[in-house]
Amino acid sequence: MRRSKPTLETAEALSSGYHNIGQAAEATGVTAKMIRHYESLGLLSRVERTLSNYRIYSDRDLHVLRFIKRGRSLGFSMKEIEALLGLWQNSRRKSIEVRRLAARHIEELDAKIAEMQGMRDTLTHLVGACHGDHRPDCPILEDLGRSPLV
Repeated sequence: MRRSKPTLETAEALSSGYHNIGQAAEATGVTAKMIRHYESLGLLSRVERTLSNYRIYSDRDLHVLRFIKRGRSLGFSMKEIEALLGLWQNSRRKSIEVRRLAARHIEELDAKIAEMQGMRDTLTHLVGACHGDHRPDCPILEDLGRSPLV
C-alpha cells in the first residue's frame, strides 16, 4: 500500500505526533533494523516519509509493531504473524480462524517441547555415563561419533 507523497519536514512531522525510527524502536522494543525488515516483508504498511525521505511512524504503526513483537515472543512464525495481523485488522473476522491458528501453534510448541525433552534426556544419560576425569574415553563423544541410522 503506497501512502501519499511526503509533505512534512522532519521537525514538523515529529511535532505533529509522528516518531522517527529511533523513537519507534525505543517505544516498541523492536530494533530499527527489524522495523525496516517488517516493513520490507509487508507486515508494517509502507510508512510515511518526510521531505528528506526519513521514515516517520504514527501511533498506529507503533501499535502494529507491538503486536508483531508480542506475536514473536509467543513463538509465532512470520507467516503466522502475517495471518494474525490480517485477522486483527479485519473487523469482520471470525474468531474461530484465530483460535485454529493458535491451537495449531500450540501443537507445534508441544512437538518442539517433546523433541527438546528427548534431547535433554539423552544428554542427561550421557553426562551421567561420562566419568569426566583424565581418561580419554567419553560416552558423549562416542555417541556423537556414531553414524546415524538410515
